[in-house]
Amino acid sequence: MEELISFLGYAVFFYLIMRFSCGAHMVHGSHHRGKSKTTIDPVCGMEVSREKGFSKMFHGKEYRFCSRNCLLKFDDSPEKFLNSDGEAS
Repeated sequence: MEELISFLGYAVFFYLIMRFSCGAHMVHGSHHRGKSKTTIDPVCGMEVSREKGFSKMFHGKEYRFCSRNCLLKFDDSPEKFLNSDGEAS
């Protein structure tokens, strides 16, 4: 019986930690709080919301574009819009 009570105590503790502390950001998506909600279009320099616009993965990094036209320009020659570090120039 003592083992069952101990197990239930650990289960409750684990639940509380995952629900309200360290693990809460994994469920509720708040791990993006520190990040900006906008990014800069590498083609035209316009600010673009992370939830809107068009996106393209290039060398393992996501780039966001304000319009399909900017995305197509980037597709034609991505190196033209990025510096040597892969950042928007």
